Amino acid sequence: MTNRLTQIGFSQRIRLEWLERTANLVLAGNSETSIYRALQELLEDKLSIGGNAKRGTREKAITILMKIWVRASGEIHSLQNHGLKLLSILPREKHIAVHWGMAMAVYPFWGAVAAQVGRLLRLQGTAAASQVQRRMREHYGERDTVSRAARRVLRNFVDWGVLKETSGKGIYTQGISRTINHVELIAWLAEAFLHAHPNGSVALRTVLDSTSLFPFDLSPISADHLVAVSERLDTLRHGLDQDLIMLRKVTQSVTKGDGL
Repeated sequence: MTNRLTQIGFSQRIRLEWLERTANLVLAGNSETSIYRALQELLEDKLSIGGNAKRGTREKAITILMKIWVRASGEIHSLQNHGLKLLSILPREKHIAVHWGMAMAVYPFWGAVAAQVGRLLRLQGTAAASQVQRRMREHYGERDTVSRAARRVLRNFVDWGVLKETSGKGIYTQGISRTINHVELIAWLAEAFLHAHPNGSVALRTVLDSTSLFPFDLSPISADHLVAVSERLDTLRHGLDQDLIMLRKVTQSVTKGDGL
């Protein structure tokens, strides 16, 4: 878990339609090998054209796509499965929220960049790439790779339509915003947020108002309602009026003969 939280990982431009295609291949029951081949074919004329370098741009993009929708680590496997279910039942315009949440859970760097962008948009109505990159270097280290990765994530935000470029170089404004009132999706996004910020418990209001979810307006919901629709979330009342939510700990029953 620690490695996932501290690594950059998401360092390529990933189009929304590529994530949609990957998820659809999983939903259709394709094997991992078949999905890999299909993605190679999909991206053959888009990335690393004419090349087959083992760690070229195309291979790195496929790795990201596969980690998000095919090869989820054990701790977020249930989140991935539920996300695929949501993609199968939600209207297409809501799919961006599912891809966003899964990207954030698998690659917390994505959510960290989003949090800085959302904070700046909330404060001043615009977000400068230089400001975002500076904050990311403060958190992840003074490395050129951090600045480059942050720049590519910002480009993804533009490609996905959630940010718009302005006449000023490297200055962005808010793009599309989606209202999310589907209770199951809100609960799932809360779970994705917790996987990207595993600090035990967090106030429900913090999740609903999180700048890392800046493209989405999550409808108000009670903590009790949230945990009623998600068996992987738990709640705790803190003080008189603050509800905390957390990931529910999975307990494994031990039967006789297990050899403890």
